[in-house]
Amino acid sequence: MKAVICTKYGPPEVLELKEVEKPAPEDNEVLIKIYAASITSGDSRVRGFRVPLSYWLFARIALGFRGPRKNILGGDLAGEIESVGKDVKRFKKGDQVMAYPGHHGGGYAEYICLAEDMAVAIKPENLTFEEAAAVPFGGNTALHFLKQANLQKGQKILIYGASGSVGTFAVQLANYFGAEVTGVCSTSNIDLVKSLGAHKAIDYTKEDFTLKGEKYDVILDAVGMASFSGCMRSLKKEGTYLQVVAAPATSIRMLLTGMTSKKTLIGGTAIPQTENLIFLKELVENGDIKPVIDRTYPLEQIVEAHHYVDEGHKKGNVIINVQ
Repeated sequence: MKAVICTKYGPPEVLELKEVEKPAPEDNEVLIKIYAASITSGDSRVRGFRVPLSYWLFARIALGFRGPRKNILGGDLAGEIESVGKDVKRFKKGDQVMAYPGHHGGGYAEYICLAEDMAVAIKPENLTFEEAAAVPFGGNTALHFLKQANLQKGQKILIYGASGSVGTFAVQLANYFGAEVTGVCSTSNIDLVKSLGAHKAIDYTKEDFTLKGEKYDVILDAVGMASFSGCMRSLKKEGTYLQVVAAPATSIRMLLTGMTSKKTLIGGTAIPQTENLIFLKELVENGDIKPVIDRTYPLEQIVEAHHYVDEGHKKGNVIINVQ
């Protein structure tokens, strides 16, 4: 089968399209023929080994010293089950699914084997494979953090980085939960963010939301770029701060602030969960949320696609057509 291999860290050019052995499912696994995968910010960071200096040794141990230990990247995907192991109960041959293997990777290939108890769910009937591949990472991450905040109807939430993969889902989910949503993004994405359900959209190139005097029940930083001190000023006394990409220095400040105030500060990793994918599937099929796709590339243009993601200006998701 064809797969994109990453044997060393570096620019997008380290990615190579090669022929590798097709996997065979274990007794508890399903073999998925992949039709589409998304290029997440996490894929880009792993490929380029872009981690804070204080995380360097830990990241090398976790990811691999000379190159990614999991040398086929790709954290979420959509495809069709080609075969199942003898112990598999949830799926059968021919099921169309979306999956979020997360740090296990494997999406940049024609086939992947996943245990049935991993984050795998039947894909929404009203989505193409390309659209379904855009759901798992951004949708699961946004839902994970909003559930942590216990977001309530009528609460005011600000989402920084509202036009990215996580942000576009966070805006829609927060609106679905009945919150008053303010999205922060660049000039070119204002209309997009409003179309997704944001009641207000702030252009960060023209305005600093932290200086407007507005107070929020919840602030979600989806890209790790908002001023921490500014967010704390804009958060209500007992508000909740959600940090999707917490650098070490920010994590320490979150810990100290949590100890000295009534604010709730939540960071960490959004674990792939099947129940989240099933919930997202239902919302998509009901028309409550939808994936946003910026660009689609064939597998053979994976290097070009990574260059585009590295620019940091994608709207929603960048998708790879695998088959």
